[in-house]
Amino acid sequence: MSQPNDEALSLYLSHRGALVTYASGILGDRAQAEDVVQEAWLRFAGRAPGGEGVRQPLAYLYRVVRNTAVDCLRRLSAEERRNEAGEILSDPDRQAPSPEEIALGRDHLRLVAAALSELPERNRRAFELQRFEGLSFQQIAQHLEVSPATAHRLARDAMVHVMGRLQGAQG
Repeated sequence: MSQPNDEALSLYLSHRGALVTYASGILGDRAQAEDVVQEAWLRFAGRAPGGEGVRQPLAYLYRVVRNTAVDCLRRLSAEERRNEAGEILSDPDRQAPSPEEIALGRDHLRLVAAALSELPERNRRAFELQRFEGLSFQQIAQHLEVSPATAHRLARDAMVHVMGRLQGAQG
């Protein structure tokens, strides 16, 4: 990893408090914001020695903080969904679903499976990686060898398609 120059380090240190406040506004948690700013600095400093080649290093550093904070929110949201699913499955007081609920759930699963089978491979895979495996768009992009924006578009288009099929079946 390259070493940041004194100018980049000075930029970071002089704006660190504002960066933490900025990240805290996104995350709603100052302790997490501290971690995010530290991670963003490591990403920024590792990009090139001192951020060379970046026309507006402070604006770029803020962008890295924002992206890192959003990634953190996505990870936390995915963890929360997994925890909620685990609680539902392990809740001894939860009543077993009725036969009608089971039949309806199976119908929805069949519709989702059918909708996914209608999609191009990359759209389907992006959807599965995001929804079933909880990967970030950056991770999906690396897996599919596309840009993060393309990964987002592929997963979004797949979701729109699946939701359209589900709504069409209900209406």
